[in-house]
Amino acid sequence: MTGVQTCALPISKIVAFHLVGSHGPTYYERVPKNMEAFAPRCNRSDIQNCTHEELVNQYDDTIHFTDYVLSQMIAKLKTYEPKYNVALLYLSDHGESLGEDGLYLHGTPYLFAPKYQKHVPLITWFGQGFIKQRGINMACLKQVALNQKSGLSQDNLFSSILGLMHVSTKLYDSSLDMFKKCSNNA
Repeated sequence: MTGVQTCALPISKIVAFHLVGSHGPTYYERVPKNMEAFAPRCNRSDIQNCTHEELVNQYDDTIHFTDYVLSQMIAKLKTYEPKYNVALLYLSDHGESLGEDGLYLHGTPYLFAPKYQKHVPLITWFGQGFIKQRGINMACLKQVALNQKSGLSQDNLFSSILGLMHVSTKLYDSSLDMFKKCSNNA
């Protein structure tokens, strides 16, 4: 490929998962019965006919289940640590409105969208070998995360992954690499 250079790190692999997660309006279909944690619930797709409490409980169940799925992925990755340098990065594609200001779901034009639709979770977990190989300063990363005032977006994902994987390409923009300050990305 033009513009891509190899690096001295061992060959890396990326495995991507797409979680249905908290996509509405059928939140009740996203969570197995044995993982339902909040009640009362409203198991229907016409969510405007649910009480606010029922809707929030259903949505919170999807968050609870997503947390569980991520914890299981991390537990599995930990079993590979003796042999591989492993990491997990989770980023939601959008937030969700649950009736605030009469809005439901997502998709409001960005200029008018409430913060509930624009602020999304980003979760990272790095195995010790990955931290060492990539030269990640975890104390620095925690401090950057604590000081971040919504300056990150999904726009940062591409260059951040390129940086973490030490991929050299003209497409990489170091100003968008959220890990650059706290690692030895080359």
